Amino acid sequence: MIFDPPIMALLLASAVSMAVLAYGALFALRVLRFWDPASGHARQIAMEKQTWLVSTAIRLVMLLQLAALILFVHNADRMAVLFTGAMCALGTINVNGYGMPAFLLQIAVFFTASVWLIVNAADAAAPDYPLTRPKYALLLLLAPLVLAAGILQWLYFLNLDPNVITSCCSKLFTPEGAGIQADLASADPKLALYALFGGLGLLLALAPLAMRRRAWAIAFGLAGAVFFAVAIVAIISAVSSYIYEAPTHHCPFCIMKPQYGFIGYALYLPLFSATALSLGTAALALLSGAQAPSARLRRLTGLAAGLFVLFGLVSICAILTSHLILFG
Repeated sequence: MIFDPPIMALLLASAVSMAVLAYGALFALRVLRFWDPASGHARQIAMEKQTWLVSTAIRLVMLLQLAALILFVHNADRMAVLFTGAMCALGTINVNGYGMPAFLLQIAVFFTASVWLIVNAADAAAPDYPLTRPKYALLLLLAPLVLAAGILQWLYFLNLDPNVITSCCSKLFTPEGAGIQADLASADPKLALYALFGGLGLLLALAPLAMRRRAWAIAFGLAGAVFFAVAIVAIISAVSSYIYEAPTHHCPFCIMKPQYGFIGYALYLPLFSATALSLGTAALALLSGAQAPSARLRRLTGLAAGLFVLFGLVSICAILTSHLILFG
């Protein structure tokens, strides 16, 4: 099973990422200790040349990690037919104890890698490399995450056993069950939708302010992270039921299946992208010294707000086109 092409691609991407980031972390320690743009020392000149090569390699690895999350979920959904009890990606992920931790860590890597890419792009665009130290400090936080995610992913795929009977969404995302999945499924759908669209309105109100003041840009980024959690709860407790037209079906993975028009991708791609951009705006605002946000930060804020709106519109369409009535 480990020789399945998507699994081999994920494991290869994981191995390459761990190797590159291990070297990048060692280089980051040198940067944090010796980096001085005002110095004409030979060591500084050598580091300035080397940082272009290292940053390029790390940028490619970060882009690889963004794609790895999508491939991980798609592959898990594709393999559901191989395991007894699995109906979707959730069943495949739950085949052993390494799947869910690997998946959650991959999500954390996705957002952290996105922030690093945004900070790196801003640093590369400036003539004096003002964010070199911060971006390599962030790399020291990112490298252990990628290492842990990679190890768990290897353990997950190496321990896949088609003879195992797994638990899927029909048992986990049910109000009668136990655990966090059951708690999310049993959340009040009306309250979840009020929080979802109220939070969206708050983000849209913060966006113009974030384009003017650094403090509001930080607030916008933090609000985007909170909204992500609210959106996931709303998808599980309410929006997914509208899509399935069944009040007892709350799975956040089945909505990515073809029989539901792949609407899950239309929900998750803008939501994840908008959240990553909002976190990037907060990071840039924290690292910049000026009170007025830069043109780059204003563009990121506008793009994040637009993607949040797109997510909201897809959610509204899913609700309005459904034949299900959860409440009057």
